[in-house]
Amino acid sequence: MAKATGHHLSPSQKLAWLRLIRTPGVGPQTFRQLVNRTGSAEAAIEALPHLATRAGTSATVPSISAAEDEIAALGKLGARLVAIGEPDYPALLGHISGAPPLVTVSGGSRIDSRRTIAIVGARNASAAGRKMTETLARDLGSRGYTTVSGLARGIDAAAHAASLDTGTIAVLAGGIDQLYPEENIPLARSIVEHGGVLLTEMPLGWQPRAQDFPRRNRLVSGCALGVVVVEAAKRSGSLITARLALEQDREVFAVPGSPLDQRSEGGNHLIQQGARLITNADDIIDGLGTFDDRQPIPLLEPDWDVTGGFEEDEPSSDDRARLIEALSVTPISIDALITVTGLSVSAVQMLLLELDLQGRIEWSSGQLVALRE
Repeated sequence: MAKATGHHLSPSQKLAWLRLIRTPGVGPQTFRQLVNRTGSAEAAIEALPHLATRAGTSATVPSISAAEDEIAALGKLGARLVAIGEPDYPALLGHISGAPPLVTVSGGSRIDSRRTIAIVGARNASAAGRKMTETLARDLGSRGYTTVSGLARGIDAAAHAASLDTGTIAVLAGGIDQLYPEENIPLARSIVEHGGVLLTEMPLGWQPRAQDFPRRNRLVSGCALGVVVVEAAKRSGSLITARLALEQDREVFAVPGSPLDQRSEGGNHLIQQGARLITNADDIIDGLGTFDDRQPIPLLEPDWDVTGGFEEDEPSSDDRARLIEALSVTPISIDALITVTGLSVSAVQMLLLELDLQGRIEWSSGQLVALRE
């Protein structure tokens, strides 16, 4: 990928980061809270057993040798782990809420990850939809933009194939060694051979499940300045990607289609909701406004965190009950939780960390939290 300013973790730091993020119950949000509170991944690993006991659960941190084995196995595949803040970490992805602390990357020798457009759409794409996708991807590539998509059948595959020579990033729902669908394995290999990127946050050997694709979609939109929906049904993963793009303060574009074709319902609905109607690459570039890749990328609001150790008074059972009562399956912001419960920021963070370790809550973009259904 194009180099940017940044630092590199030491080998021992990267091992600790890998062990922490691979610990069951520790996702990107929990990782950030633990590191902010303790000062480092190493210190967080030391604190986890005590924290898990307080939460009434256990935390099994992968061993150093298991982490070393994963890194060695990735190396044999020509892949590598990249930490947030390191030069090869996708520039835009680092600015979303809940950005993965570590991603696995294969390839990337000629990718500019700052000038990126995601193109997504139907797996059962029409011939016209594929043609439109190929035209957009080629024209955007000729103007210096890298294409991002999810390596799925249909529109995704057409976008990647049309931008092999100008640069493309394929975001995976499984491990770097678990390419899906199988029919696109040759395409994935071509992406790397042409200097493009395969990227995932999932562990080596992870086989993608249905629930992993929406999680993948947040990285597709997070890696891009904007998302283009070419064809999509009204209930589809492409519309999930568009929604996530809006939450991440990205631009959303849609290609209009015939109201008689169900594959156009999603795109037409997005246009009705305010997405920019586009018919060519110029429409997309104009819609991005005055973005200048030589300027620093504006940060979103910083993730909610509190620095310091875990030496504060332990929240009481009444505090726990009050927080749980305030939570529901509907996402709520941390600020709203603090206001509703009257608890301190530190107490709310501590209680949410315990619930997270118990697997009882889930986080969504915008620092929203909800009880798991």
